Amino acid sequence: MAPNTEQLTRPAVRLRSLTRSFAGRTVLDGIDLDLPAGQFTALLGHSGSGKSTLLRAIAGLDHDVTGSGRLTAPGRVSVVFQDSRLLPWRRVLDNVLLGTDGKDAAAKGRSALAEVGLAGRERAWPNELSGGEAQRAALARSLVREPELLLADEPFGALDALTRIKMHNLLRELWERHRPSVLLVTHDVDEAIVLADRVLVLDQGRIGLDLTIDRPHPRSYRDPLLGEYRERLLAALGVTEDHA
Repeated sequence: MAPNTEQLTRPAVRLRSLTRSFAGRTVLDGIDLDLPAGQFTALLGHSGSGKSTLLRAIAGLDHDVTGSGRLTAPGRVSVVFQDSRLLPWRRVLDNVLLGTDGKDAAAKGRSALAEVGLAGRERAWPNELSGGEAQRAALARSLVREPELLLADEPFGALDALTRIKMHNLLRELWERHRPSVLLVTHDVDEAIVLADRVLVLDQGRIGLDLTIDRPHPRSYRDPLLGEYRERLLAALGVTEDHA
């Protein structure tokens, strides 16, 4: 099920002439971009293209950089990184609740853990979790904040192939249930096509391609009808099928 038309006309994120530089090197070069509320967007680009820089700018985590332009984002933003960033001295539920308060916070934390398949693991220590379970806990931590915008910076890059597919299904299910705007940073073209409804390619600090993936969900890597999208994205990345 896709977000309704009215929802997608309202931007969750708006960037105008956004520029970011490090040590005199321009990483983001005057980006103009709207991310509609409720849209699942993936961001591709070569290493060093500025994908994480753009995500950190939207998250408000780039205070020490040189930059200009206008940026608006929702008040409730959650970030999921490649590393689950669970504190090893806190149990799973305490990690999920970190930074939250309120008398019903614990109940919300347990509900979020149940949603990601970790019911009964509230008292576990982070070192007792597998890599996939740790990322599930990180997703639960983001859900408990009821984000309007979920930013995910290559959250599945360190997982094995089977676990990654399971996490893809979970993330899409959670998006369909809660409908935050999602910006997924990834280096994996197939991951972007299977998960997202819109894929952006960042090239030399600017959006080089803005592609709508107009295929129903769930999607399969083997769907031949996704081949055209894959070819266009690989071409935008300067990669031929022989080297993909």
